[in-house]
Amino acid sequence: MGRGKRGLLAAAVTVVCAVTVLAVPGTAFASAPAGPADPSPAPSASATPAPAVTPAPVPDAELEKVRARLDGLYHDAAVATDAYNAAEEKTRKQSVQLARLEKRTDTARKKLAELKDQAGAAARAQYRDSGMPPMARFLLSDNPERFADGAGTLLNGARATRKLIAETDRVERELKQDTDDAAARWKKLERDRKDKAAARKTVQARIKDAEKLESRLEKKEKERLAELERQAARKAQTAWLDTGVLKKKADTAGATATATSTGARAVAFATAQLGKPYVWGAEGPDSFDCSGLTSQAWADAGTPIPRTSQEQWRQLSHVDVTEMRPGDLIIYFADATHVGMYVGDGKMIHAPRPGRTVTVAGAGTMPILGVVRPDA
Repeated sequence: MGRGKRGLLAAAVTVVCAVTVLAVPGTAFASAPAGPADPSPAPSASATPAPAVTPAPVPDAELEKVRARLDGLYHDAAVATDAYNAAEEKTRKQSVQLARLEKRTDTARKKLAELKDQAGAAARAQYRDSGMPPMARFLLSDNPERFADGAGTLLNGARATRKLIAETDRVERELKQDTDDAAARWKKLERDRKDKAAARKTVQARIKDAEKLESRLEKKEKERLAELERQAARKAQTAWLDTGVLKKKADTAGATATATSTGARAVAFATAQLGKPYVWGAEGPDSFDCSGLTSQAWADAGTPIPRTSQEQWRQLSHVDVTEMRPGDLIIYFADATHVGMYVGDGKMIHAPRPGRTVTVAGAGTMPILGVVRPDA
């Protein structure tokens, strides 16, 4: 191609390009006002937002640490709950005893006032009748026989006065003893109330710490944590069963493994509470803590037992785990801070902890301290 033709072709391409640019919709060529240039680059229309960062799931090892920490917090809450329940029971008993003492002291005060009135009347009568010595009154009397009768009456009156004085002294001593006893019981009641308040504060703090710890977990992590708890319970139950405890029980207990009539009533009561929430310090009817459930079950069966798991362990008859029967109470942990009711077939009913409900669980899912029998 010649030079002239190449020049014409170049000019034509230039014109076509220019026309194409001008034909693009939305293209403006308005002159911009003078001023400093904006140093920030214009956003690109094709830019896409950065993808959200998904937090990495918490490893099972870390969740196990969380589970252990939660177990520790709820165990501390259980210890404080037992202390609260014990203080509550003491304040209840002290209040009853103080009411009885108050009634006795009120009766004694009225009796003392009556005795003092009688003593005053006797003293006045004796003063009127004893203005002169008895011999002088005898010599001056117009009727010696009447005087003799009067002297006998006077002697009887003196004896009555001495008896009245002795009775007054006795009532005064009893009143002072009861008053001192009441004062001592008031002081003890105040101490028990302070212990109760301190225990309540500890319970609430430990539960709050546990709830705060759980609130940091995502939904899937909570589900995984619950599964780890179930796995740990199954593992503990399996290990307990592998000891052959139920086989030993069948071999040694025989017919004694059957519940007594009172034990069956206690089991029926506990079974009727399934699904009700755990609330620390609660004794029903709408919620229970662990020892609240067992104590109320046996109270319903007509056999009152101590309120707390620790006192149930101290005061009730101990039986070997291989001899337990439905209705017996299984005490857990070295400090006896949890209790469940054995219902047979290696299972028990208990109120586990805050956030849970009364449920059936394996009897060996927690460390067993021992077994007690309320109707031994």
